[in-house]
Amino acid sequence: MCELSKVKFQIVTHRMIRSGFLLFFFGFMFNYTEAKDSWDFQLRYRVETAPQSNRFHALTKQESWNTAQTAVIVCDMWDSHHCFQSVQRVNEIAPRMNEVIRRLRDDGAIIIHAPSSCMDFYAEHPARIHAMKTPRATQLPPGIDEWCRKLTLEEKLSFPIDDSDGGEDDQPEEHKKWAEELVRSGLNPKAPWKRQTPLIEIDAEDYVSDKGSEIWSVLEHQGIQNVLLMGVHTNFCVLGRPFGLRNLVRNGKNVALVRDMTDTMYNPAMPPKVNHFSGTDLVVEYIEKWICPTITSDQIVGGSPFRFQNDKRPEVVVVMAEPEYKTEVSLTNYAITQLLKDYRVSLVYGRESEGDLPGLESLDSADLLLLSVRRRPLPKGEMTRVRKFVESGKPILGIRTANHAFSLRSGQPPAGREVWGRWDQEVFGGNYTNHHGAGPTVELRPASDLTEAEQAILEGVDVEKWKGYGSLYQVSPLLPSTKVLIVGNIPDKPQEPIAWIYRRTDGGKSFYTSLGHIDDFSQEGFIRLLNNAVAWGVQK
Repeated sequence: MCELSKVKFQIVTHRMIRSGFLLFFFGFMFNYTEAKDSWDFQLRYRVETAPQSNRFHALTKQESWNTAQTAVIVCDMWDSHHCFQSVQRVNEIAPRMNEVIRRLRDDGAIIIHAPSSCMDFYAEHPARIHAMKTPRATQLPPGIDEWCRKLTLEEKLSFPIDDSDGGEDDQPEEHKKWAEELVRSGLNPKAPWKRQTPLIEIDAEDYVSDKGSEIWSVLEHQGIQNVLLMGVHTNFCVLGRPFGLRNLVRNGKNVALVRDMTDTMYNPAMPPKVNHFSGTDLVVEYIEKWICPTITSDQIVGGSPFRFQNDKRPEVVVVMAEPEYKTEVSLTNYAITQLLKDYRVSLVYGRESEGDLPGLESLDSADLLLLSVRRRPLPKGEMTRVRKFVESGKPILGIRTANHAFSLRSGQPPAGREVWGRWDQEVFGGNYTNHHGAGPTVELRPASDLTEAEQAILEGVDVEKWKGYGSLYQVSPLLPSTKVLIVGNIPDKPQEPIAWIYRRTDGGKSFYTSLGHIDDFSQEGFIRLLNNAVAWGVQK
């Protein structure tokens, strides 16, 4: 039997086993999951809050993808790499990726394995022969065999991470030992990959190729309209390869990145000098803004999105919806410059046209809420989500208008919206009634009789060397379960608490400060106070 006939025989036999009469028998014995004709995906994408604001709503949309018109491209999941840490992460993510691939394959999706520069290893593999024997597409897109470094709309954009050093995140001694081990194994320490990791199965029905024109021909021959892309590395190969996101998008395919099935080449010592996994998040956000939407693997195999074991970042959700103090600017900058170093961060902005907070579903997995909202009734579903977060006992930090975030001065909320009239009392232990007039600078000083834990929130904060620029809030008397940290004075007015902590009746802890004027963010002491409060909040 000739080689092509053998391949056809294997493919036909495999299809009979998978979809023919044998499934009826084995389905009962092995609890076979019935294949789906289509998948309903929730795709996340980002839209600017206003033109040229450089702030984005995280939005989702539902799409149903026909499995017979869907392909999965597995990008550069090599068996080795010159970066030791990259190898560890590939080995960690591969079993989950294999589970995702297997499920999609069983439902009828086309699987394309694309381990670049490894085709010699697969020369005799049925999946490689399958790709080479696929009829060439009659119309190949221009440049389909070339890298795509940027789409036209990216020409004036700045990439969110600096990967100009190649993205190695090994420690020097660790990297040296790994290179020596590769040499001892007879491998090129700069390019040691030979094949795709064996942790990902390649079926006879699959395809193996690293050539854009071959992969495009497979997509066209199989009538593929939808492509899921997973693998590494997001900032290089996943985006730029001939079969990568940019080329697929610009040539008309409906594409989504599986965002928890990827990793970046990013060195945290390079700008913006954030956690490695935060670097990946920034690249994913860039893709959602300018390239294509994303999904997570739990939409396919259930459970929760994949997370690397060394990704121990607590998740902070920053919600901003108040026009008076421009915290959509100040808190955004604070989150990017301060929080991304140690935390997983989601930014949620109010949408004035709808009155909602798109992206608030990020609260479902959050460890801490940092809030700057003013008198905003919420759609019922969003208020339910906020109440659920509070009732879970998780920490909440509020600045400035957050103590009247969801209450109205008077009247009823618009139809379909809800208020939380006692939010200030129940969440912050506060008693906001009004504020003094603008003008006088607030003199600050620390409260007395603080415990060691309470003093930790003021560590490195020389309160008396900085000022409160916003008008002094009238918040006295606070509830008994509060503990004041900072007090403030203006001439001829009673002293008022400026910052305090509160143990809620649900068991959770809250921090609130009436500071938060945009000029407050220019003071090192205020930034240090917020950093300490976030650390206190997530501390178990």
